[in-house]
Amino acid sequence: MLQELLVAGVAVGSAALVYAAAAARVVKQYERGVVFRLGRLVGDARPPGFTMVIPGVDRLRKVNMQIVTMPVPAQEGITRDNVTVRVDAVVYFKVVNAPDAIIQVEDYRFAVSQMAQTSLRSIIGKSDLDDLLSNREKLNQGLELMIDSPAIGWGVQIDRVEIKDVSLPETMKRSMARQAEADRERRARIINADAELQASKKLAQAAEVMSEQPAALQLRLLQTVVAVAAEKNSTLVLPFPVELLRFLERAQSQGQQVPAHPALPAEHEPEGRGGEAPESRTGDELGQ
Repeated sequence: MLQELLVAGVAVGSAALVYAAAAARVVKQYERGVVFRLGRLVGDARPPGFTMVIPGVDRLRKVNMQIVTMPVPAQEGITRDNVTVRVDAVVYFKVVNAPDAIIQVEDYRFAVSQMAQTSLRSIIGKSDLDDLLSNREKLNQGLELMIDSPAIGWGVQIDRVEIKDVSLPETMKRSMARQAEADRERRARIINADAELQASKKLAQAAEVMSEQPAALQLRLLQTVVAVAAEKNSTLVLPFPVELLRFLERAQSQGQQVPAHPALPAEHEPEGRGGEAPESRTGDELGQ
């Protein structure tokens, strides 16, 4: 009798161990467990740790609650200013409601991926090329809102969306390079013109100061000669005072103002016999 009790106890213990092994489940810290009993949701999501289910009746599905990094395949589109570009992005999202992520959508990863691709193409068509290249923060926010709106009903929260790269055609790259080069040349010319303006103002002030002291001009000329002579070159500098040029100019102008003696016209000259000029006579001859 005792032996039969021992056998029955062992059998019951074995059955209990088998049942416990079949019913025992372990949910990891970054997961939540969703239990379906005969196809219906039972309670809320199971927390991390050890949990029990009814074998053959309950079905436990584990949902990862970590942030998922999903690359969005490159999408080709035409911008608002009619430029063909190819843009790819990356989406960071996580599940915040495990039962909704299982019940409301068949595959939340695939759904988020398709929504991200559609939203990215829509953003490309609504944006200009300059916005895609320089104003990505605003586009990222708009793309995040477009994806997050339907994802809320799936128990998914979009954490962040980033545009990774914008590929341009080679012709557009060359055009942008020429535009940048022209802009740099324009800025260089403006800087040079500004420098010339400032230098001209300083030179005008220096000329005004030197005009009060003529010796200052001579000293400046000697400094220029010293600066040129310091270099090892074949340049020959001959200082030529400016005052000498002014003196020659005044002398030439005075010489042009002196009137010359005009010659008598040929038609008013007295004519002698036969058209010859009369001979000049002395005083004695006239007395005779």
